[in-house]
Amino acid sequence: MTTSSQGPFTAAEAARRLGVSHQTLKQWIYKGTLRTVQTAGGHHRISPAEVDRLLARGSSDTPAPSRRHRPIAPVLVALSGRNQLRGIVEEVRTDGLMAQIRLRIGDQTLTAVITRDAVDSLRLKKGDEALAVIKSTEVMVAREGKK
Repeated sequence: MTTSSQGPFTAAEAARRLGVSHQTLKQWIYKGTLRTVQTAGGHHRISPAEVDRLLARGSSDTPAPSRRHRPIAPVLVALSGRNQLRGIVEEVRTDGLMAQIRLRIGDQTLTAVITRDAVDSLRLKKGDEALAVIKSTEVMVAREGKK
């Protein structure tokens, strides 16, 4: 299931998915950086598409998540891999020793196969924020055929 098929998020839910504090998210709302819909009671609701837009944009007005809002205690201090993509876990499928993880990164989907132990260690579950680090010695480029 994609993020955009879920209902609108509360400010707290959107802040968690974006990896920022509730206060930061409210400031984005007041500055107009984040588009919301207000309920009859005056509460802000954020569409999944708007959360995806900010995750995909990753600009200077969407700072890196603060440590206290990460679902896992930070162990990683630095990483040399430059190809890092932040996304939301859409699916976790485990079978025996292996697991398949599907991340929603903006309007794209990334699938990775990792060990079941890694899934257990990271405590990955649907809806969690996760970081895909891509390390490769080769890059292939292709073009679609003309129609």
